[in-house]
Amino acid sequence: MKSFALFRKDWESELRTRYAINALAMFVLVTISVIMFSVGDEKISEYLTGGLLWVVIFFSAMSGLSRAFVSEEERGTTLTLQLIASPTTIFSGKLLFNLILVFLMNIAITVLFSMLFESFLIKNVSLFLIAFFLGNIGIAISSTMIAAIISKASSKGTLYPVLSFPILLPLILTLLELTKFSMDGNSISGSTIEIAVLFSYDVIMGTASYLLFDFIWKD
Repeated sequence: MKSFALFRKDWESELRTRYAINALAMFVLVTISVIMFSVGDEKISEYLTGGLLWVVIFFSAMSGLSRAFVSEEERGTTLTLQLIASPTTIFSGKLLFNLILVFLMNIAITVLFSMLFESFLIKNVSLFLIAFFLGNIGIAISSTMIAAIISKASSKGTLYPVLSFPILLPLILTLLELTKFSMDGNSISGSTIEIAVLFSYDVIMGTASYLLFDFIWKD
């Protein structure tokens, strides 16, 4: 219940300030507009639109998810949270907030891509949805942990991209491969290795985050 209470606090605060929502919305609109103006009347391939989708998602996550713990440091509420809740509770609440934000953001990006790019055609929707679901969970877990790390650093703005790139790169590469398979119409049974990699990534990152967060949060 404390995790949900923390999530509700962050969500209500976000609805008041709309910092992350506005940052994500502006980044997505600007990025997609730049892509469309750059492409012009040229027809881009299906695989390229699939790659651009995850590139936009990756950089959108960096622009909007980095303040999960930074906001607590800025408002001076870190010590209060340490006193009233366990590290596991705090991480779960922040993770739930980022999960909701990531899914809302990425659903909007995917819908925009399907509307604006005719070549973005998914032949195996089930395979794409599996990749989309597991990928969003992985992005949320990794981003939440990275946000906790950079909240303790002095150069918060530049550290997030530096840390997130090597951590999220294996996830993004696997998602690109699965998106390509779904565009080709490959079966789910023929993509079990890539799906297993995504699932393993989520489990490993989730386990490592919960094990290490106690040391990071109280440092």
